Amino acid sequence: MSQDVRTGTGRFSRFLPSRADYTNLRRTWRSDLLAGITVGIVALPLALAFGVSSGVGAEAGLITAIVAGLVAAVMGGSPVQVSGPTGAMVVVLAPVVAVHGVGSVALLSLMAGVLVCLLGISGLGRAVAFIPWPVVEGFTLGIAAIIFLQQVPLATGTAGVPGHNTLLAAIEAASGAVAPTVMLTLALVAGVAAVMVLVQKLFRALPASLLAVLLATVSAELLQLDIPRIGPLPDSLPTPLVPVIDPTALGSLAMPAVAIAFLAAIESLLSARVAAGMTGPDGAPSGAYSPDRELTGQGLASIAAGLFGGMPATGAIARTAVNVRSGAKTRMAAAVHAVVLLGIVYLASGMVSRIPLAALGGVLMVTAFRMVSRRTVAAILRSTRSDAAVFVLTAIITVAFDLIVAIQIGVAAAALFTLRKFASLSSVQREEISGPRASGDEHIAVFRLDGAMFFGAAERILQEISQVKDVQVAIIRLSQLRMLDATGAHALVEVISALELRGVTVLIKGVRPDHLALVTNVGVIRSLRHHKHLFVDLPAAVEHARGHVRRNAAYRL
Repeated sequence: MSQDVRTGTGRFSRFLPSRADYTNLRRTWRSDLLAGITVGIVALPLALAFGVSSGVGAEAGLITAIVAGLVAAVMGGSPVQVSGPTGAMVVVLAPVVAVHGVGSVALLSLMAGVLVCLLGISGLGRAVAFIPWPVVEGFTLGIAAIIFLQQVPLATGTAGVPGHNTLLAAIEAASGAVAPTVMLTLALVAGVAAVMVLVQKLFRALPASLLAVLLATVSAELLQLDIPRIGPLPDSLPTPLVPVIDPTALGSLAMPAVAIAFLAAIESLLSARVAAGMTGPDGAPSGAYSPDRELTGQGLASIAAGLFGGMPATGAIARTAVNVRSGAKTRMAAAVHAVVLLGIVYLASGMVSRIPLAALGGVLMVTAFRMVSRRTVAAILRSTRSDAAVFVLTAIITVAFDLIVAIQIGVAAAALFTLRKFASLSSVQREEISGPRASGDEHIAVFRLDGAMFFGAAERILQEISQVKDVQVAIIRLSQLRMLDATGAHALVEVISALELRGVTVLIKGVRPDHLALVTNVGVIRSLRHHKHLFVDLPAAVEHARGHVRRNAAYRL
């Protein structure tokens, strides 16, 4: 029994914190502390803005950044990942809140968190590596467009019309704007954008978004502008509470929870993968990460955020990048970021409540523009037509329909184009018999199969081989065949059977060791006229074929 317990503990120990997570803390704590304070300042306006934009409220965004940020810092698989509310999550969450209400978010966070934990425990963390680059970038472009459109109500000072189609909701919000409020809010948005751009160019070390929001808030207070504000915020964290679990609610929230869990997993793993390749101010890489532990950590973070009344969380690439560039080396930096935000809740909630919503909208509009790299877009569009098509298709579907549907269709389209490429690289070549010619060689055909013989190419190869004429013996070379699946092996059976019915003897040469079990089980060898018609080298196969031709000639005499 004790051995079983030890085995079970060892199996799950890779998901748990350990001393190894803080090996270098004595040497790096100063840089970690500074990085955490910097990220906390940067995260404040983003957390507030994402909470408002999702329909849950600024309070929920701030709580999520604190609670989820701390839990993910301790339990996650990346030493430098910073977690909290993100734009991609807002895009999925906003229509769910519009349909099911704010009260559903806590339960939704718990459900999605449990699903993400299960994904990590099941070992699916590395699956993100199979998502093609054009799909990821198209997905990012679509998210950026949706985030920008979601800020239109804040930028125009309107309440907004919650809906699934962000573009139509933005148009309705803009059409409902009234003067002079719209002029004031648009001026604040323009001012915030200008400050963020100028500070980023002239004073890169300063927190541009925080300065922009601070200046916008001071201006609104001094001018006593009558525009929408964040409103009252709590001066402490709420007591954790398990949401009421209604079976009816579980059923209606099942699909949204799956979508959010899928998105949280993808975004967190992509962010962690990017962060692992980044270098800090000293030029040293951020270090490796554990994909499966990252998923369990993010799942626990969403569960904890839900218990405190927050929203689902993911790894945030923008804040993670700031963390790395500020010198973060261990998990302490992300934990400090959460503590900084917690201090703001207890010490400055009154000032934060006076921030104009238009200022937060301006921050997210600039953030949306910065999510898209013009160089990356140009590189994809110039790459290949298929990759460009996948990129554009994913972006359009993301905006027009749904993020998860966009990823599914994007991956499916990329897979289809890849299969077409593989099929085009697969070929069958008729070769001349090497060495001195012998009588009757014109009745022997040697075919070499190259590349891959799978379901995408098998039919074409079958047709090409089956069209041979005036041939008595066909030698099919398989040594250059790199990939073979069950459909390709079955196509070989059909080729052999069709040729044998026409009186053509088929010899197989060079079956690769890794293909031998497949061709045996599918019946390729069994379809040959004789088991001795399987050869290892070509000269032996040619000599055997010449013997068949000579016997046929003698028989005719």
